[in-house]
Amino acid sequence: MSTSIITESVVVSAAAVVAAAWEEGDMVKCACCGLTEECTEEYIERIRERYKGQWICGLCAEAVKDEIVRSERLISAEEALNRHLNFCKKFRFTGPPPDPVMQLIGAMKQILRRSSESPRFSSSPAGMIGIGVGVDLAEGSIPALGDHSMEMEGGS
Repeated sequence: MSTSIITESVVVSAAAVVAAAWEEGDMVKCACCGLTEECTEEYIERIRERYKGQWICGLCAEAVKDEIVRSERLISAEEALNRHLNFCKKFRFTGPPPDPVMQLIGAMKQILRRSSESPRFSSSPAGMIGIGVGVDLAEGSIPALGDHSMEMEGGS
């Protein structure tokens, strides 16, 4: 009989621990990209302390760090966060974009331009880290890739 009491108390305490852990998680929205995540209060507070009261997701935190590294002059984390916030505002919409494919292509062009302007990359396309071929960033060159990929799909 004492065995069943111990078993019951273990089950109850495990359920209580799970319930307590579940209650600790709060939903929080990224100030930059709008991503909503469930995080513990302690984690949310740590992030808010780091970013002047604003909560940002892990991906945006990495982008802020990258903004500091890419800058030609020494900038603060607050300035890097403001730059990233402004960058994100350009791509936020209240409704779906008129053409999601063109929106994605435009965003990728912007990212490629920004990464190619980074001081840590050499000026030649072959010197770019992670890119094996040069990419022409002239207007209309990226959408041409989309047209070419559709031709390839049709040929399969």
